[in-house]
Amino acid sequence: MAAAAAAAAETATATATAEQRGRQYLERHRIPELLHNLGALLLYHRPERPREFLIQVLERLKAGKLAEGEEYPCLMDDSNLTAMFEMMDVVGQGYITSAQYGEALKTLGLSTEGLHSADDGTITLDTFKAEVKKKMLESWAVY
Repeated sequence: MAAAAAAAAETATATATAEQRGRQYLERHRIPELLHNLGALLLYHRPERPREFLIQVLERLKAGKLAEGEEYPCLMDDSNLTAMFEMMDVVGQGYITSAQYGEALKTLGLSTEGLHSADDGTITLDTFKAEVKKKMLESWAVY
């Protein structure tokens, strides 16, 4: 019985170690984030042929990586970014606060590091769109 218990404990340890290595692998290659982003693109676009759509997205991701250009897939176009900005700028001042900008980035699942704002802490629509696009490109470039 002691041998069986020892063998079971060894198997459990080996399984836990393999699971741990698997998690580390996924984290190192940022696979959960990639799958999350691919899922978000699927839900946003709702293509008739999801497998072909995913292949196209991955090909664009690869092309963007090779060319280091702006060929990365993107959830938000200019009109979406403008609408998002206008929702935060409810009185039409033409700017939002740095805090609102940071919350928008968090909502989009983007990094809030290195936020850029004017000296008075405001963000204009043009700055907002440029910075969000830049952060989106950075988020895809890591894959």
